[in-house]
Amino acid sequence: MKYISTRTPQKAYNLRETAFLGLAPDGGLFIPECIPQVSLDVVRALSADSYNALAIYLAELFFGGELSPGQIEQAIDRAYGFSPRLATLAEGLHTLELFHGPTFAFKDFGARFMGALFGLLNDTGRELVILTATSGDTGSAVAGGFYGVPGVKVVLLYPAGRVSPLQESQMTTLGGNIFPLQVDGSFDDCQRMAKAVFSDTAFCRERGITSANSINILRWIPQSFYYFYGWHLWRQATDSKEAPVIAVPSGNYGNLSAGMLAVRMGLPVKRLVAASNANDVIPEFLRTGDFRPRESVRTVANAMDVGNPSNFERMMALCGADFHRLWSGVGGFSASDDEIRRAIGEIWKMYGYLSDPHSAVGYLAMKSSGMGKGFWLSTAHEAKFREVLQESLPAGAMPQELPPALAERLRLPRKYGEAAADAGSLKEYLTTL
Repeated sequence: MKYISTRTPQKAYNLRETAFLGLAPDGGLFIPECIPQVSLDVVRALSADSYNALAIYLAELFFGGELSPGQIEQAIDRAYGFSPRLATLAEGLHTLELFHGPTFAFKDFGARFMGALFGLLNDTGRELVILTATSGDTGSAVAGGFYGVPGVKVVLLYPAGRVSPLQESQMTTLGGNIFPLQVDGSFDDCQRMAKAVFSDTAFCRERGITSANSINILRWIPQSFYYFYGWHLWRQATDSKEAPVIAVPSGNYGNLSAGMLAVRMGLPVKRLVAASNANDVIPEFLRTGDFRPRESVRTVANAMDVGNPSNFERMMALCGADFHRLWSGVGGFSASDDEIRRAIGEIWKMYGYLSDPHSAVGYLAMKSSGMGKGFWLSTAHEAKFREVLQESLPAGAMPQELPPALAERLRLPRKYGEAAADAGSLKEYLTTL
């Protein structure tokens, strides 16, 4: 398998080159040169065995040419001691819970796989620097996935005052090879800073700098795996032979574009729904055909506060830059803060189920889609957003106790650097590591 840029597909790169570059030299994002096709019979059989068995099969389709079956199995087993779970709130109302990993967010699936593979691919002994911008859960997942990986340092850029206390504590209490930087700005500022660094390919090559955002192929591809597993669980729960609608809470659109990749691989899906908060750049594009990136606005679903989603390029590449083809496979939805808060309360009142604000957007999108049966992705554990839930739920509904792993993080002292929203100062900082 080779990988090409969304901008200049004439040049192909191998896996090691693609992973260590992160962003393509021309500023584009990498995608597979060709999309492998699955056997749905094999998907069903392996899903009935375990998530890891399915993930090994799917990973070999992409990486089997450069990694041995033993290496892939080793990476999967190191990455995943957890799996997605399908929750049924009521008849016809299902959500795929992706928050049962160590940092309680869906990004554990991509970040831990990437951390495990980097340990295999970095066989030169050279020290690498992972630079990542985060609007919330990416930072904690990447920190957890790469913590203690030999020969790797991780720099996390996150916007000051725009992540939840628990998200911040997960990034800033590990120490070791994890270096959090609080940026005086928005996530879009963090992302611009990181992209400016990556665009200086000579600097990145000299310093061994790459990305662990969803722009990196090793973070993005494994996010397609749980769509197949969720499809299998949903078919089991419903005994349905239909293709499901899947609503995807979306910010930087790595998750949604991974769903598009799964569809291109042969996953039967009636339609994906791009479920956003007030930062509705993609739903607006799907309504109007006009892509208008802009400064993000702060919302209660902070991990989706992205005004210029990087993975829009992948979305367009996966549909051949054909708007009508994209529109036929992906619907758009957006919700206000008030609607998100009301949804959290409604889910609790009607079904006794606690939902984080991002997953609540998926619930609203699924309810409003009008396209048929399916499920939405629940992307984070509700305990990470206690402040929002306390505003949204009746008195006494919020559990008093946090999961022990989260409670422990809150008790630890936080250590982080501070940075202006300036790529030049970030480069200076990276030279000191």
